[in-house]
Formats: sequence, structure tokens, C-alpha cells
Amino acid sequence: MDTSQCIQRDETCWEIQPFGAMRVPAIIYADAQLLQDMDQKVYQQLTNVATLPGIVEAAYAMPDAHWGYGFPSGGVAAFDPDQGGVVSAGGVGFDISCGVRTLHTGLNIAELQPHKQALADALYRKVPAGVGSRGKAEHWSMNWRRKASLFAVRRCAAWPKKRPWLIKMSVR
Repeated sequence: MDTSQCIQRDETCWEIQPFGAMRVPAIIYADAQLLQDMDQKVYQQLTNVATLPGIVEAAYAMPDAHWGYGFPSGGVAAFDPDQGGVVSAGGVGFDISCGVRTLHTGLNIAELQPHKQALADALYRKVPAGVGSRGKAEHWSMNWRRKASLFAVRRCAAWPKKRPWLIKMSVR
């Protein structure tokens, strides 16, 4: 992906400001190398998601994002039904039957803020993550910098401030 199309907010947070029909910004969590390695279609699909009715705060792409069907795989978005929000099959991994789970914490940002680091650490320890399909050996073959960038969900200026937090986990 062409990094010049994004504004770097910190080491692992990139923003695409709204343009055209976009209703909200698009946020990508990745270090510079991961972002450069992403297909340009991730940019196109993520900015398309940001145009959908009822989208809340931003369209997000996680460090493992790659182009999918409508949504980029590794994309996350929330929609408010009171604002004409939609449900998109592309956002739930219908293409290869990815198992997608959403956990609603019931917490708002003020309640979560003091526990954000502990939550990120617990998720890192408890949620299987990695690449490929060969189990732990392949999972642990990633270097520490790549692993850190995968769990870099933190201090981006565009982080939701008013909405309850949702955590999307994709199980492959």
C-alpha cells in the first residue's frame, strides 16, 4: 500500500482522512513495513466501508488486513441501527467461513482506560494469534517486532471516545 495516502498518528496507527463519500476516517493498525506490504485493495475496501450508512467513529483495519469481499479481511467496523446502520456479510468473514466472535465489554472508554494495558496483555496471552495453519511452531516463528505490531491497539488519536468498546477476534 502507498503510505503517502495515510497520516501516521504514531508508530503503529495510520489514518485515512474522510474524502468523497466517506462518513468517517479509516484507521489502520500496523507498523510501516506491514502497511507497505498490504495490497492497495485494502485501502480501497477500507475507504469503501467508511462510506456505509450508520458507521460509527471509523473503519478499522488490523495488522493482518488483506483484501476480501467488500470488507478487507481483518477489517472492523461498528454500525448504529438508529442511524441507518447496516449488517454486511463481508464484515463477518463469509468468504472462507472465518469464525468471527464479538465480545461486548459493556464498558465505556472512561471505565476501560485505567485497565487498557492489562486487557491488552491478557488478550495477548489468551487469544491464539499467528499466521498459517501449522499451530504453535509457526505461531511462534514471528519475530517480536511483528508480534508487537499485531497487538499495537493503543493510543491512536482517532480511537472511539463515546461508544462501548467492541473487540473483534477472528479465529481461523
